[in-house]
Amino acid sequence: MAEPLRKSGIPLVEEIPWGSHICLFYETKQDLLDAHAAYFSVGLESHEYCVWAISEPITETDARASFQQDIPDFDRHLAAGSIEFLPGREWYLKGEEFDMQRISGGWRKKLRHALDRGYEGLRVSGNAFWIATNHWQEFYEYEQELDRSLAGQPMLVLCSYSLQDSRAVDILDVARAHNFTLARRKGEWQFLETPELRQANEHIRNLNDALAIMTASFNGPDQLTERERAVLAQIVRGASSKEAARTLGISPRTVDFHRSNIMNKLGARNIADVVRAVLSRR
Repeated sequence: MAEPLRKSGIPLVEEIPWGSHICLFYETKQDLLDAHAAYFSVGLESHEYCVWAISEPITETDARASFQQDIPDFDRHLAAGSIEFLPGREWYLKGEEFDMQRISGGWRKKLRHALDRGYEGLRVSGNAFWIATNHWQEFYEYEQELDRSLAGQPMLVLCSYSLQDSRAVDILDVARAHNFTLARRKGEWQFLETPELRQANEHIRNLNDALAIMTASFNGPDQLTERERAVLAQIVRGASSKEAARTLGISPRTVDFHRSNIMNKLGARNIADVVRAVLSRR
């Protein structure tokens, strides 16, 4: 059976499997607050233990005020101990020292705490204040290790990065270390593609038999439905959710729902994996 999906709170990837590692680039402080209110709201509704490691440009006071306004029954969830705010700099750079084992061990303790208290799993987020520090390479390696360690764990992780503070090379690096890379700009959501994914999509566009690929046999315990194959055909041709929706006569949200199911059934952690799965079955 396919693994149950979790609500993400993010319109472009509405449902995601446990173990998902999401990268969010934000433009303004309000974009950061709004995105996290949506992300944590569905986590609280789904009986997940929520943890936000907060750092500049916001404070815990900012976060609480935003959540009280935008998350239904936030004070009740807070009183029940279902959400926790951590000082991000102290969590990641205790004593100004970076210790990957300490940080990873801390998240494992939070997960055990959540499960021992009967929560479905752990939903966390941390803001990448370290871009402006001399610890960038260490944190990039940590992001890669975190991505590997999430496999099979009832845990979701959102890492947020400032677009204003990120160099182009930073964006490319962190995109490779996450399953999904998104941007929130002036209240609007956007998907960001890595160079590898764009190259794979370009290769697919050059295949005259792209639709024939969709009729090929997919090995594994789960078979794609006809609708999922139709959505998959649009994905590998490089269509956006809106473009696929117009072609198939369905809503963009329905396309995103099928996209999540396809990834789950094919055992893919991101869309680049989906494309590679299709190419390997040509």
